[in-house]
Amino acid sequence: MSDSTALPVIDLADFDAPETRDAALDRLRTVTHEIGFFHLAGHGIDPAAADRLIAASREFFALPDAAKLEVENSHSPHFRGYTRVGGERTQGHVDWREQLDIGPERDAVAEFDPARPWEVLHGPNLWPAQVPQLRPAAVEWMDRLQVVGLRLLRAWAESLGAPADFFDEAFAHPDPLLKIVRYPGHDRSVTDQGVGSHKDVGALTLLYPEPGSTGFQVQRDGAWFEVDPLPGHLLVNIGELLEVATGGYLTATVHRVEPPSTGTDRVSLPFFLNPALDKALPTLPLPDHLAAAARGVGHDAHGGALHAVYGLNALKSRLRAHPNVTERYHAELLRSFELGR
Repeated sequence: MSDSTALPVIDLADFDAPETRDAALDRLRTVTHEIGFFHLAGHGIDPAAADRLIAASREFFALPDAAKLEVENSHSPHFRGYTRVGGERTQGHVDWREQLDIGPERDAVAEFDPARPWEVLHGPNLWPAQVPQLRPAAVEWMDRLQVVGLRLLRAWAESLGAPADFFDEAFAHPDPLLKIVRYPGHDRSVTDQGVGSHKDVGALTLLYPEPGSTGFQVQRDGAWFEVDPLPGHLLVNIGELLEVATGGYLTATVHRVEPPSTGTDRVSLPFFLNPALDKALPTLPLPDHLAAAARGVGHDAHGGALHAVYGLNALKSRLRAHPNVTERYHAELLRSFELGR
């Protein structure tokens, strides 16, 4: 294991200054080709916004189980709402965390097109009435991080020799996801994973871990190393869609979270910036010297296909991760994916 110094720091403000811009773009490209993870400074988000959301989240997680289960995702065909401890799976194994999944507020599709199965993901969120401040705090956080993520996407496009607006159309109506996660302390008698090893299925992830958090680990060169949060920084990583769009030049890196020790807990705020469900990221035409270093695109963690259309990846991931929702609403959809669709 190593400490957080193994991950570089990138300052978003460097992309705005003429004297630092070119070097910052080179650094962004190099870091995300070689590692796929970095600490982000200069994002301009007031730490008080994170404090408000974490405080509201802790108030929700402190509610009695019956109150939390009023907004359990088993009430949502769209995979929104609360997941109880042990209710999610990664690589088929139990994750030891509880969470709220929050996406864009949209109307449910009354009858989805079988050629567009991702439409089952459109729908409303489930908000806990007992903690009314959670909704505005979460919406504010998502709005702020979406702005940061879109700035990074434009910087990546430029760093790879494309126009800054190369990805803009795919993200004109994005489909972001915020997970508000609590990892309770655990003796590992049931599972040794807070969340198991995986790559993220979207475009990029911006994570705000609660200050003092431990247990977040990144795999590099076959070894795991611990990433300690840096105060005021976001932790950013590439998702599989950007790996696909760059022919494997950018790296979606395997990572995991180990549960904290018994008697402790921690809250984490991963925000996943994704294109519209029906959009595929356009393949970025790399300059020859970069294309020569592209690794190509393999399979997902289950050995299945990586789809260019984001909605197919998102739906496949949710169907596997939330068996309670899948069994209740979408068993036939799961079978279609298992048959290789």
